Amino acid sequence: MKTVVVITGASSGIGLETARYLREQGMTVYPTVRKEEDLLCLQKEGFDKAMYLDVTEAESIEACIRKVVEIEGKIDVWFNNAGYGQPGAVEDIATDVLREQFETNFFGLHEATVQVLRQMRKQGFGKIIQHSSVLGLVALPYRGAYNASKYAIEGLSDTLRLELEGSGIYVSLLNTGPIISRFRVNAMRKLRENIDIEHSRHKAAYLAALQSDKSSVPFTETAQSVARVVHRIILSERPKPRYYITKATYLLGFAKRLLSTALLDRLLRKIG
Repeated sequence: MKTVVVITGASSGIGLETARYLREQGMTVYPTVRKEEDLLCLQKEGFDKAMYLDVTEAESIEACIRKVVEIEGKIDVWFNNAGYGQPGAVEDIATDVLREQFETNFFGLHEATVQVLRQMRKQGFGKIIQHSSVLGLVALPYRGAYNASKYAIEGLSDTLRLELEGSGIYVSLLNTGPIISRFRVNAMRKLRENIDIEHSRHKAAYLAALQSDKSSVPFTETAQSVARVVHRIILSERPKPRYYITKATYLLGFAKRLLSTALLDRLLRKIG
């Protein structure tokens, strides 16, 4: 039987490229999106198993899992990829804006994880891939909401891995660095929408970010770098708990282990 993979947040970037890559490897892929126009685009591209799924709606997750299991009889791999970045200094992030960030990046991921675990427990096997970030390992300025959501994913997934020992179900974290996608474009839109730039103490930093071209950030890789790691996890009998993706993640992960907090802060301020 073919491997059955469900991917959340597959409208573009990493989710879409992973869906394409895994389909080329002969796997049965269910890319999921929350917008009708994105669903139509996937179907036009030949993803006849594309489905609607909004990770902030528990009923949507339940319906997706139920339909996949009715058709395939199992779910081998669930890739929690849906998420976005909310820029802004911590003092400029309203609690409602922070809550919205967590609804997608963390609570949505948790709800999907818990629900798919019920099916995987019945099967006695499965792999859950959690899309974290290098910013789940270190924090950069003006990314507090996103940093916090990814740190939360790290803690939850590390705990879950301990609790699933011997179950036949594996949890792996992806710590991605800079990847070519629409992530930055979407983040800048969120900056304009949710931050009072004009009256902020950090106005100059925001305007500089909006005007800068970060398309050539050092160590940036394509979304296929992530897709290949996802494929490696799927093929592995015992996947690793954590996978670093891009040289930036390796360098910053190493720096966190090696440097004092003060020295690491100096480095992260320069990067940020």
